[in-house]
Amino acid sequence: MSAGDEMIYQLSWKILPGLRGLSCSEFRAVATATPDHEQGVAVELAEAERDALLRQLEEHFGPLRYSNNAGAFEAVKTYVLEWTAWRARNLLERGLT
Repeated sequence: MSAGDEMIYQLSWKILPGLRGLSCSEFRAVATATPDHEQGVAVELAEAERDALLRQLEEHFGPLRYSNNAGAFEAVKTYVLEWTAWRARNLLERGLT
């Protein structure tokens, strides 16, 4: 994969109330030229990676509950940023940058 195969996607999600607390779901990724880190997280990905990350986010965050919106938002944002850093290290190690 080359950098030319990638686009910047704005990730967003819904934080919904439930009986056991707030949950994160309905993760979306929309191609953008103007990332907005206040309302979500922007990452540079290939289309297949985008789809895999969205599935991974749904699986990971589906069972988790939070006590407030800020905690839920920060948990997802941190997860995505850590995943992005892991991906970059992995690509470097494989010489695919």
